[in-house]
Amino acid sequence: MSEKKKVWIVDDDKSIRWVLEKALQKTDVEIQSFANPDDVLKKICIEEPDVIISDIRMPGMDGITLLEKVKQQAPSVPVIIMTAYSDLDRAVSAFQGGAFEYLSKPFDVDEVVSLVKRAITHKQNDSAAPTHETIDASTSIIGSAPAMQEVFKAIGRLSSSNLTVLITGETGTGKELVASALHAHSPRSNQPFVAINTAAIPKDLLESELFGHEKGSFTGATSQRQGRFEQANGGTLFLDEIGDMPADLQTRLLRILAQGEFYRVGGHTPIKVDVRVIAATHQDLEQLVKENKFREDLLHRLNVIRVHVPSLRDRRTDIVELTNHFLKSAAKELNEETKKLLPETADYLAGLPWYGNVRQLENFCRWITVMASGSEIHIDDLPPELKQDAEVTEVSGEWETTFRKWVESSLLKGDTEILRDAVPRFESILIKEALKKSGGRRQDAAKLLGWGRNTLTRKIKQLELDV
Repeated sequence: MSEKKKVWIVDDDKSIRWVLEKALQKTDVEIQSFANPDDVLKKICIEEPDVIISDIRMPGMDGITLLEKVKQQAPSVPVIIMTAYSDLDRAVSAFQGGAFEYLSKPFDVDEVVSLVKRAITHKQNDSAAPTHETIDASTSIIGSAPAMQEVFKAIGRLSSSNLTVLITGETGTGKELVASALHAHSPRSNQPFVAINTAAIPKDLLESELFGHEKGSFTGATSQRQGRFEQANGGTLFLDEIGDMPADLQTRLLRILAQGEFYRVGGHTPIKVDVRVIAATHQDLEQLVKENKFREDLLHRLNVIRVHVPSLRDRRTDIVELTNHFLKSAAKELNEETKKLLPETADYLAGLPWYGNVRQLENFCRWITVMASGSEIHIDDLPPELKQDAEVTEVSGEWETTFRKWVESSLLKGDTEILRDAVPRFESILIKEALKKSGGRRQDAAKLLGWGRNTLTRKIKQLELDV
């Protein structure tokens, strides 16, 4: 009969210890709980557990310090760090300190059980865990929503690597901030971080901007110039909006990623560089590949690790915290007093769709810092477009509620094949509104609907619409 695996729980909160004990009792492990981290360090000198689960905030010694000391005494023991107050720096510190996993409270007990099993297997398969040098790097990424925790974890896990990363997310979500944090928490942190937006530079200038040029290589090239790849040598190059890169430059980029060398415009001598590439896009690159607008082999080269930055709508719990942060920075930037967000205004802002994401929120905070008449921000102080956004959200919610009630009512009445009734009505409304918006122009209406003109014409005929 095999010996029971030992799991130690370290948390000053008695209720958390109780929940974890109850969850793990079913897994046939030997559990020991500690309220004080010092007791763990005393005992680990005598015996070694298979897994340690530790809170990050405790009186006396925090979880990161405990992690460091445990790794000195017993480097092969997997440590799972828990926290209710997560931010990027803590996540990175945990992973750089050798944490097996980083768990946000409130957690799912099944997830904890699964993590413990994985950690036990990891210890059996890996007798010694690598040690990591801690890098002190500041960041302005803010967020405690679950979607942001995944971003923090990814940055933490990648903190000791030089892997190529592809960052995806809507415009304005802060993809460059994530790229900057990936660099700041990497082995290249003391080397250059160079950023370029490939969509913002005209095609005929982009090649020279990226690769540099030799003197006389084209009209106006009066001297030799280093490109962004040379400027970033030893460090990180961030290529924003990579989906807009022209096809011929995609080929050159692929060669650099594969061989680590390139030629300046007009040059004949290959230049070797050691650059970590981080790319970002708001576009669906897989779809662009299907449309032959993006090289599939380049996508595979860039997509070694993918990090998705959530929209502000997908992290609503962060909106008030971000607003207060931007209000403070706007006040400092504009030399104004910091405006105070009233509770009802905070609730209102948290319910808006924020189609422009974090960038829109930051610009709003600058606007309101100058335009709000008093020191407190009332709903009436908000710009007209935010009030319109609220109306759109309200109408959207009402429409969904009404439609759901119609479905429930139809099913209760015993109606069948309700799609046969609903879809034509749904499509008719969409077509009529799109034609109204386009002034009757079918080509423009089809574009609004995401159809081809022939599809729109066929639908109008099928539905017998009077347009």
